Amino acid sequence: MTRTRAGLVMFALALAAYAFVAAGARAGLLVLVGLGFGLVLEGLRFGFAGPWRMIVTDCDGRGLIAQFLAIGLTAAAAFPLLAAAPDELFGAHAPVGLAMIAGAFVFGATMQLVMGCGSGTLVNAGSGNLVGLVALVGFIGGSFLGTLHLEWWTGLGTMPVITLQGLWGAGAGLWVTLALLAALGAVVALRAAPGKRMPPRRLWIAAALIAVLALANLVIAGQPWGIVYGLGLWGAKLADAGGADLAATAFWSAPANAERLGASILTDVTSLTNIGLLAGAFIAMRWKADPGAQTARLTAASWLAVLVAALIMGYSARLAFGCNVGAFFSGISTGSLHGWVWMVAAFGGSYLGIRLRPVLLRRAGPTGTGVPA
Repeated sequence: MTRTRAGLVMFALALAAYAFVAAGARAGLLVLVGLGFGLVLEGLRFGFAGPWRMIVTDCDGRGLIAQFLAIGLTAAAAFPLLAAAPDELFGAHAPVGLAMIAGAFVFGATMQLVMGCGSGTLVNAGSGNLVGLVALVGFIGGSFLGTLHLEWWTGLGTMPVITLQGLWGAGAGLWVTLALLAALGAVVALRAAPGKRMPPRRLWIAAALIAVLALANLVIAGQPWGIVYGLGLWGAKLADAGGADLAATAFWSAPANAERLGASILTDVTSLTNIGLLAGAFIAMRWKADPGAQTARLTAASWLAVLVAALIMGYSARLAFGCNVGAFFSGISTGSLHGWVWMVAAFGGSYLGIRLRPVLLRRAGPTGTGVPA
């Protein structure tokens, strides 16, 4: 076991060192940040989709309250940082629109069907969960397809980008954000069953670490933690390698996106943290003395449902300008109104997905019949 753990440490260092040599110091640091995200999410079992389900099915609000805590801690530092360096640091700010709201709703539903959101899919895939691996393939494909149609969807109607800093200033906007998070935490606590309100120690630690890592991501990358763009870029690179003419598309012909498409994946900040997150989840899982089974026995129809749901999830995430990380966590923690709207729409979709989950996901029984997963 000691030899295995030493090998895992060497693997992490080698991955960061390779990024450092191949693409510079910032790339190496962002891989380390991504490794940290993966280690915390998998090692301390901090998630996004699961707590949203638990508050509905088990009246367990501990994970959701931990999410609000992590967002609040991040916001407490992110708001002043953005105000101090407006030309170097950028928030996860996006417009509210019809496609964004619909995309968030659909994303919320499908994340419950694939057993994870954007970051959860990476964690599950990195830890060797076969459902996560299948979902990651679908998510990459869907994120890429979403870029091809994004211009049409946004043409249905969007508001201007609205931020709490723009409405009330950085100081008051931060206090409004913290007050809303505290109010939501109180509502969740009232909804939760006795004994399922106060997060355990590991979630307090995880929330603090996630906030530190998110702030490091903001300072190093110049932008908040995200997931979706990197996965869409991976899909675009695969399509480009297969001969697709992406220069004819509005999204990938835009100068910034065309530059990333033609450059090494190690120059894309979101891809770097995604790679690190995958590796961090793998290390955290293999670090355990007994990692446990990472296979799933689903019916053939359920495997197809996972793949299709992941494809739709990736597509809808692109329309919604992010997932639980890029829109919900980073959007709210950097003052974007769209983060709050995303949360409401996605939670409604999540409720629907929870109801659909036992119908569409069924484990393969010994006689070939299915039982709810």
